[in-house]
Amino acid sequence: MSEAAGQLRVLVVDDEREVADAYALRLRGFCDVETAYSGPEALSVLEQEPIDVVLLDRHMPEMSGDDVLRELDERGYYGRVVMVTAVDPDFDVLELPFDDYLCKPVEREDVRAAIDQQRRVLAYETLGEYFGVESKRAVIEAQTNDERRQNHDGYAELVDRSERLRERATRLLEDESVLERFDAVGRGQ
Repeated sequence: MSEAAGQLRVLVVDDEREVADAYALRLRGFCDVETAYSGPEALSVLEQEPIDVVLLDRHMPEMSGDDVLRELDERGYYGRVVMVTAVDPDFDVLELPFDDYLCKPVEREDVRAAIDQQRRVLAYETLGEYFGVESKRAVIEAQTNDERRQNHDGYAELVDRSERLRERATRLLEDESVLERFDAVGRGQ
Protein backbone atom coordinates (compact mmCIF):
# COMPACT_ATOMS: atom_id res chain seq x y z
CA MET A 1 0.00 0.00 0.00
CA SER A 2 1.39 3.44 -0.90
CA GLU A 3 2.11 6.23 1.57
CA ALA A 4 -1.07 8.02 0.45
CA ALA A 5 -3.19 4.91 0.90
CA GLY A 6 -1.71 4.51 4.39
CA GLN A 7 -3.58 7.64 5.39
CA LEU A 8 -6.87 5.82 5.07
CA ARG A 9 -9.21 6.95 7.86
CA VAL A 10 -11.20 4.25 9.63
CA LEU A 11 -13.74 4.49 12.45
CA VAL A 12 -14.33 1.40 14.61
CA VAL A 13 -17.75 1.44 16.30
CA ASP A 14 -18.61 -1.10 18.99
CA ASP A 15 -20.28 -0.67 22.38
CA GLU A 16 -17.88 -3.22 23.88
CA ARG A 17 -14.77 -1.11 24.53
CA GLU A 18 -12.47 -4.13 24.59
CA VAL A 19 -13.69 -5.25 21.18
CA ALA A 20 -13.44 -1.79 19.61
CA ASP A 21 -9.99 -1.26 21.09
CA ALA A 22 -8.85 -4.72 19.90
CA TYR A 23 -9.91 -3.93 16.32
CA ALA A 24 -8.23 -0.54 16.54
CA LEU A 25 -5.04 -2.25 17.74
CA ARG A 26 -5.22 -4.70 14.81
CA LEU A 27 -5.38 -1.72 12.45
CA ARG A 28 -2.51 0.25 13.98
CA GLY A 29 0.12 0.91 11.32
CA PHE A 30 -2.35 -0.01 8.57
CA CYS A 31 -4.49 3.13 8.67
CA ASP A 32 -5.46 6.11 10.82
CA VAL A 33 -8.04 4.71 13.22
CA GLU A 34 -10.60 6.29 15.56
CA THR A 35 -12.93 4.48 17.93
CA ALA A 36 -16.46 5.16 19.07
CA TYR A 37 -18.31 3.18 21.72
CA SER A 38 -21.89 4.03 20.74
CA GLY A 39 -23.99 4.98 17.75
CA PRO A 40 -24.38 8.64 18.79
CA GLU A 41 -20.63 8.91 19.43
CA ALA A 42 -19.93 7.47 15.97
CA LEU A 43 -22.23 10.02 14.33
CA SER A 44 -20.50 12.79 16.26
CA VAL A 45 -17.07 11.65 15.06
CA LEU A 46 -18.35 11.49 11.48
CA GLU A 47 -19.63 15.07 11.73
CA GLN A 48 -16.25 16.32 12.94
CA GLU A 49 -13.81 14.64 10.56
CA PRO A 50 -13.74 12.81 7.25
CA ILE A 51 -13.81 9.04 7.70
CA ASP A 52 -13.33 6.75 4.71
CA VAL A 53 -14.43 3.40 6.15
CA VAL A 54 -16.62 2.64 9.16
CA LEU A 55 -16.41 -0.75 10.90
CA LEU A 56 -19.80 -0.97 12.57
CA ASP A 57 -21.27 -3.38 15.12
CA ARG A 58 -24.99 -4.09 14.70
CA HIS A 59 -26.05 -4.90 18.24
CA MET A 60 -25.56 -1.83 20.43
CA PRO A 61 -27.78 -0.33 23.13
CA GLU A 62 -29.22 3.17 22.73
CA MET A 63 -28.70 3.23 18.96
CA SER A 64 -28.18 0.03 16.98
CA GLY A 65 -25.79 -0.32 14.07
CA ASP A 66 -28.84 -0.61 11.82
CA ASP A 67 -30.03 2.79 13.07
CA VAL A 68 -26.56 4.26 12.54
CA LEU A 69 -26.59 2.93 8.97
CA ARG A 70 -29.96 4.53 8.27
CA GLU A 71 -28.79 7.84 9.73
CA LEU A 72 -25.61 7.75 7.63
CA ASP A 73 -27.71 7.04 4.55
CA GLU A 74 -30.01 9.98 5.34
CA ARG A 75 -27.02 12.28 5.87
CA GLY A 76 -25.48 11.24 2.56
CA TYR A 77 -22.33 9.79 4.14
CA TYR A 78 -19.62 9.60 1.49
CA GLY A 79 -17.59 6.59 2.53
CA ARG A 80 -17.89 2.85 2.97
CA VAL A 81 -19.44 0.82 5.80
CA VAL A 82 -18.41 -2.67 6.85
CA MET A 83 -20.59 -4.41 9.41
CA VAL A 84 -18.41 -6.37 11.86
CA THR A 85 -20.86 -8.13 14.11
CA ALA A 86 -21.88 -11.28 15.93
CA VAL A 87 -25.45 -10.90 14.63
CA ASP A 88 -26.01 -13.62 12.06
CA PRO A 89 -27.36 -12.05 8.87
CA ASP A 90 -30.82 -12.86 7.59
CA PHE A 91 -33.03 -11.37 4.89
CA ASP A 92 -33.27 -8.16 6.97
CA VAL A 93 -29.85 -7.18 5.61
CA LEU A 94 -31.38 -6.68 2.17
CA GLU A 95 -32.70 -3.31 3.35
CA LEU A 96 -29.50 -2.12 5.05
CA PRO A 97 -27.13 0.23 3.20
CA PHE A 98 -23.78 -1.37 4.11
CA ASP A 99 -20.94 -2.33 1.78
CA ASP A 100 -19.61 -5.50 3.41
CA TYR A 101 -20.60 -7.80 6.28
CA LEU A 102 -18.17 -9.74 8.46
CA CYS A 103 -19.31 -12.14 11.18
CA LYS A 104 -17.32 -12.08 14.42
CA PRO A 105 -14.83 -13.29 15.30
CA VAL A 106 -12.81 -11.85 12.43
CA GLU A 107 -9.11 -12.44 11.93
CA ARG A 108 -6.77 -9.47 11.67
CA GLU A 109 -5.90 -10.13 8.02
CA ASP A 110 -9.57 -10.47 7.07
CA VAL A 111 -10.39 -7.10 8.65
CA ARG A 112 -7.48 -5.48 6.85
CA ALA A 113 -8.41 -7.12 3.54
CA ALA A 114 -12.03 -5.96 3.82
CA ILE A 115 -10.92 -2.42 4.63
CA ASP A 116 -8.43 -2.38 1.77
CA GLN A 117 -11.11 -3.59 -0.63
CA GLN A 118 -13.43 -0.79 0.50
CA ARG A 119 -10.56 1.71 0.20
CA ARG A 120 -10.10 0.74 -3.43
CA VAL A 121 -13.83 0.99 -4.18
CA LEU A 122 -14.01 4.42 -2.54
CA ALA A 123 -10.86 5.53 -4.36
CA TYR A 124 -12.38 4.71 -7.75
CA GLU A 125 -15.74 6.27 -6.85
CA THR A 126 -13.93 9.42 -5.76
CA LEU A 127 -11.75 9.37 -8.87
CA GLY A 128 -14.83 9.12 -11.10
CA GLU A 129 -16.44 12.05 -9.34
CA TYR A 130 -13.19 14.04 -9.53
CA PHE A 131 -12.90 13.43 -13.29
CA GLY A 132 -16.48 14.65 -13.78
CA VAL A 133 -15.82 17.83 -11.81
CA GLU A 134 -12.47 18.41 -13.52
CA SER A 135 -14.07 18.04 -16.96
CA LYS A 136 -16.45 20.86 -16.11
CA ARG A 137 -13.66 23.00 -14.70
CA ALA A 138 -11.40 22.41 -17.71
CA VAL A 139 -14.06 23.27 -20.27
CA ILE A 140 -15.08 26.41 -18.35
CA GLU A 141 -11.45 27.51 -18.16
CA ALA A 142 -11.01 26.88 -21.88
CA GLN A 143 -14.11 28.87 -22.80
CA THR A 144 -14.14 31.80 -20.33
CA ASN A 145 -11.73 34.46 -19.13
CA ASP A 146 -10.27 34.85 -15.62
CA GLU A 147 -12.53 37.78 -14.70
CA ARG A 148 -15.75 35.89 -15.47
CA ARG A 149 -14.56 32.86 -13.51
CA GLN A 150 -13.47 34.95 -10.51
CA ASN A 151 -16.93 36.55 -10.31
CA HIS A 152 -18.88 33.29 -10.47
CA ASP A 153 -19.74 31.60 -7.17
CA GLY A 154 -20.55 28.28 -8.81
CA TYR A 155 -17.12 28.14 -10.39
CA ALA A 156 -15.42 28.82 -7.03
CA GLU A 157 -17.45 25.98 -5.47
CA LEU A 158 -16.47 23.70 -8.35
CA VAL A 159 -12.77 24.45 -7.84
CA ASP A 160 -13.07 23.84 -4.10
CA ARG A 161 -14.90 20.55 -4.68
CA SER A 162 -12.28 19.50 -7.22
CA GLU A 163 -9.46 20.14 -4.74
CA ARG A 164 -11.20 18.14 -2.00
CA LEU A 165 -11.87 15.22 -4.34
CA ARG A 166 -8.31 15.25 -5.67
CA GLU A 167 -6.90 15.23 -2.12
CA ARG A 168 -9.10 12.30 -1.12
CA ALA A 169 -8.44 10.34 -4.33
CA THR A 170 -4.69 10.92 -3.94
CA ARG A 171 -4.86 9.75 -0.33
CA LEU A 172 -6.78 6.59 -1.24
CA LEU A 173 -5.16 5.54 -4.51
CA GLU A 174 -2.26 3.15 -4.81
CA ASP A 175 -1.34 4.50 -8.26
CA GLU A 176 -1.62 8.28 -8.28
CA SER A 177 -0.36 8.54 -11.86
CA VAL A 178 -3.94 8.03 -13.06
CA LEU A 179 -4.63 11.62 -11.97
CA GLU A 180 -1.99 12.98 -14.35
CA ARG A 181 -3.41 11.02 -17.27
CA PHE A 182 -6.59 13.08 -17.02
CA ASP A 183 -4.66 16.28 -17.78
CA ALA A 184 -3.50 14.85 -21.14
CA VAL A 185 -7.01 15.15 -22.65
CA GLY A 186 -7.70 18.36 -24.60
CA ARG A 187 -11.08 19.84 -23.71
CA GLY A 188 -11.24 23.16 -25.50
CA GLN A 189 -9.40 25.93 -27.31
